[in-house]
Amino acid sequence: MHRKIARLFMIKTPFEAYAIIYALALGAVERGSVYLRQYPGIGGKLLFLACTGAVFMAGAKILDCLRHEKRVAQNPETVF
Repeated sequence: MHRKIARLFMIKTPFEAYAIIYALALGAVERGSVYLRQYPGIGGKLLFLACTGAVFMAGAKILDCLRHEKRVAQNPETVF
């Protein structure tokens, strides 16, 4: 039963990965816009860039993990 529930929270396809990255980006831009209002000037802009930059790093990691899992599924003896 726990496995079935756990599978709901696993990213299995690139479409799911892009949907999650899109949702992360929407949240980051919203948070960044709050920072721009709270901290006008260069401080707010830097915080905005930090929010959006984190999405780029997380998205790259999610897509890289999908590629790695596909590679391991095709050839399980070459895990490194």
